[in-house]
Amino acid sequence: MKLLNVSGSPHVHGDLSVKRIMWDVNIALIPIFIVSLIFFGLDALFVSLVSVFCCVLFQWIIEKFLLKKPTNISDGSAVITGLLLAFNLPSNLPLWMVAIGAFVAIAIGKMTFGGLGKNPFNPALVGRVFLLISFPVQMTTWPKAKAVFASLVDATAGATDATTGATPLAMIKEAVKAGDISSLHLPDYWTMLIGQHGGSLGEVSAIAIIIGGVYLLCRKVISWHIPVSFILSAFIFSGILHWIAPASYIAPMYHILTGGLLLGAVFMATDMVTSPMSKSGQIVFGVGCGLLTIIIRTWGAYPEGVSFAILLMNSVTPLINKGFKPKRFAK
Repeated sequence: MKLLNVSGSPHVHGDLSVKRIMWDVNIALIPIFIVSLIFFGLDALFVSLVSVFCCVLFQWIIEKFLLKKPTNISDGSAVITGLLLAFNLPSNLPLWMVAIGAFVAIAIGKMTFGGLGKNPFNPALVGRVFLLISFPVQMTTWPKAKAVFASLVDATAGATDATTGATPLAMIKEAVKAGDISSLHLPDYWTMLIGQHGGSLGEVSAIAIIIGGVYLLCRKVISWHIPVSFILSAFIFSGILHWIAPASYIAPMYHILTGGLLLGAVFMATDMVTSPMSKSGQIVFGVGCGLLTIIIRTWGAYPEGVSFAILLMNSVTPLINKGFKPKRFAK
C-alpha cells in the first residue's frame, strides 16, 4: 500500500506555476515586438522568428537526444530566450549569426548547467555577448529606424540624427572620448520614448518596455526591487558625473532612455533563476547592475554596458544570497 507523504508545515498554496510565469513574460514582450516590426519591418520579424525557432529546436534536441529526458519546450522558457536574444540584436544581423547566438544561449548558457532553474547566467545575454565578441562589426552596425512618427517629432537636427543609423549611445561615446558633448545633437526625449532612433530590436522604445514591465508587476511575476534599484542607481551615478562635469558627461535621462538599460532592468536582471532571492539582496543586485552599466558606458570600450553588468552581477548572486538571507518563516 502506498502511503501519502506530506511535508512539514506550513502548507502554502499559490496559483503561480513555471509555465504561467514564462508565458506571462512572453505576453509582456509583445509590445516590444510590435514596435520592432513598426520601425524595422520584416527584418525584425525574420530575426525574431529565427531566434525563437532555433532556441526551441536546440532545447528540444538537447533534452531528447543528449539528456534523454522529457522535453519542456511547452513551458515557454525557450521562447523567452529567443525573444530576448532577438531584442538584443540589430535587425540587419545575418540570420546564420542569429542561429549561432541561439545555439550558444541554449546549449552553453542554459542546458549545459541542467536546464531551466539551474543556469547561473541569463542565457539570452550569454548568446548576445558571444555574438558581440565574435562578430563586433555586424553587431554594431545599426539600421535606420523608419520615420513612422515623423509628424510627431521635431523636424530638427536631433530628429535627423535619429535616423542616420548611429545609436544615441554611440554618439555619446564618441563625444565623451572627444571630451566635449556641447556640440552633440541627440534625439529629444519624446523621440527616444517612442523609439524613433537606431538600436537593437528591443531597446528603441521605452514606452513599449514600460508597458511590459507594468504588466509583469500587475501579474506579480516580478517585484519593483531590481528594476527600481537598477534604474535609480544608474540615474544617480550618471547624474553625479554630469553635475561634476556637464561638458564631459551626458545628462542621466539619456542613459535611462537609450540603449538596453530599461530592457535589461525589467526583463533580464529580474530573471528569477539568476537574481537574488531576498528583497534586500535584489536591491544590492540592482544597484550593482546600475553602477557597472554606467562605469562600462563611460570608461569602457563599448558604448553599451548592460549585458556585461548583468552577467557580472549574475556571477555574484550566490554570494549575495548568502549575505542577504530572507527571514525564516514565523521569525
